[in-house]
Amino acid sequence: MLKAFRADLHIHTCLSPCGELEMSPLSIARTASEKSIDILGVCDHNSVENVPALREAAKPFKIDVLAGIEVASEEEVHVLGLFDSLEAAFELQAVVYDHLPGENDEEAFGLQVVVNSEGEVLRINKKLLIGASTLTLERVVELIHSLDGLAIASHIDREGFSLIGQLGFVPENISIDALEVSPRTPFEEAQRKFNFGFPLTASSDAHRLEEIGQATTSFLLQAGTVAEIKLALQKERGRKILN
Repeated sequence: MLKAFRADLHIHTCLSPCGELEMSPLSIARTASEKSIDILGVCDHNSVENVPALREAAKPFKIDVLAGIEVASEEEVHVLGLFDSLEAAFELQAVVYDHLPGENDEEAFGLQVVVNSEGEVLRINKKLLIGASTLTLERVVELIHSLDGLAIASHIDREGFSLIGQLGFVPENISIDALEVSPRTPFEEAQRKFNFGFPLTASSDAHRLEEIGQATTSFLLQAGTVAEIKLALQKERGRKILN
């Protein structure tokens, strides 16, 4: 049976250097539940290391947590990679890490904290997660698709670190699955402004608890999975976007 799922597919945790330390797995899950969110996409910068903890923390709240990563391409375009398989997400992370130069400057960018489901610190990630990888945009999308993931261009309504902001257009050779808009642009306005022939999603890009759910996408799905969202983006088998 198909039913409506409210999704925020772009959430950062305390692992992202620009994410607040309050963004612990349990706090994120509790806040998402309070805001009636059914699906969360955990998309830290260039890393998936806090996804397992958030999946565990979200279980009592019956929230589906998608394994995600926000990859910064060589062109400084941010792309969300979303996966049902945690193993696939970590496989992509391994490639990104191999192409991610530099070490984090904690004073300049903030701590990058890997935690367990209770928010206890396991380790500090020293890689420059805020930086751009040496992977081209085309290669990032190819890698996501090769691992059966969903590739969504992040916050295209922003000037910085977005497909439109960095390149000014959507390249014909990029087989992106959808374009994401942030809370700054109402969804109906975004549909008119970014009419490029790609499905549109809206997500919060939350770095603080109060930002979770500020923009969401409602889907008609059978389950809260990447596989089902793919069908909705293509309007197949009755699945669709409800916004």
